[in-house]
Amino acid sequence: MPVRIAVPKEVAPGETRVALVPEVVQRLTKAGATVAVEAGAGALSRYPDAGYAAAGAQMESDRAALFGGAQILLKVMPPTIEEIGWMKPGAIVVALMNASRNLDRVAKMRDAKVTAFALELIPRITRAQSMDVLSSQATVAGYRAALDGAELCPKFLPMLTTAAGTIRPGKVLVLGAGVAGLMAIATSKRLGALVEAYDVRRAAGEQVRSLGAKFLELQINAEGAGGYARELTDDEKKQEQEMLAKAVGDADIVITTANIPGRRAPLLVRKEMVARMRPGAVIVDLAAETGGNCELTQPGQRVDVGGVQIVGPLNLPGQIPFHASQMFAKNLESFLGLLLDKSGGLVPAFTDEILAASLLTSDGVVSHKPTADLLAGAK
Repeated sequence: MPVRIAVPKEVAPGETRVALVPEVVQRLTKAGATVAVEAGAGALSRYPDAGYAAAGAQMESDRAALFGGAQILLKVMPPTIEEIGWMKPGAIVVALMNASRNLDRVAKMRDAKVTAFALELIPRITRAQSMDVLSSQATVAGYRAALDGAELCPKFLPMLTTAAGTIRPGKVLVLGAGVAGLMAIATSKRLGALVEAYDVRRAAGEQVRSLGAKFLELQINAEGAGGYARELTDDEKKQEQEMLAKAVGDADIVITTANIPGRRAPLLVRKEMVARMRPGAVIVDLAAETGGNCELTQPGQRVDVGGVQIVGPLNLPGQIPFHASQMFAKNLESFLGLLLDKSGGLVPAFTDEILAASLLTSDGVVSHKPTADLLAGAK
């Protein structure tokens, strides 16, 4: 019997993405799945209902019926308490769950015996690259951050030779050379800026230099598990701050992208550094949602501190929803390849290492231990 997949409209404030796009829906329906899409689900991403219908989707306007009739629900953001109440026991929901910030929803899914997979928990191994939602959406965020910085900066970024004289290129500093940082570097270089970058992982230097940027180096290797950076020691932090203070003061645009999974974002740009920046300089802090890399960042706000504009954007991928949704949908398509067997039905057990690692709740139990511990501590 074909599996029934549902794609609802996102209701989180400011969320413009959609979990599946018509191109992926068409492949799923051709493979035998039944795909139901809520009317208007793709409107903000510029994917009209007609495109879904042409791809073979069943259009549904009753949200409760959509949730209640689904075996697999695909979302961008976690389901709301109301949405979880519509789901039947044993139904599967796949989304970015942000469990530590949504413990009430995790508890509700556990009690409703809903099976939940958290896309942010997918392990960063070679086999899972095609499912890596964090990387695909970080690519979008890095691109958008560079554009935002350029828009707010009162200078040209490229060098220009004109009859009115020569314009020197703007200087961009990118802190953190993960996926978002590398995309910010590449985009800033395309705009013609001089780009410097810093990351505590030495291995990132080769990637930074391959994009034509200068890599700022300290004799520190802070590579941690899973390709993420470990937290620095106090002495390492002091060395880092001294080097970064000069680089920040010289920059026209600073883009910060440093995050540590499950922890507050590392503080890289202190208020004393901001005071050394020239009026008109811009800071775009991609870690705003997890506390910010800049001490003066206000999440979701743009503030002016002594002529320096500090931007704490939330959900940058949602500002380029067409391609962000396209990439997200392809990630989900790959993930579904693990959930469905060759006949198109659900696999009998979630024993695959990727499924096991990303399983959040199942059969009335919180399967992810760190989240289970947080829930136990919240009682």
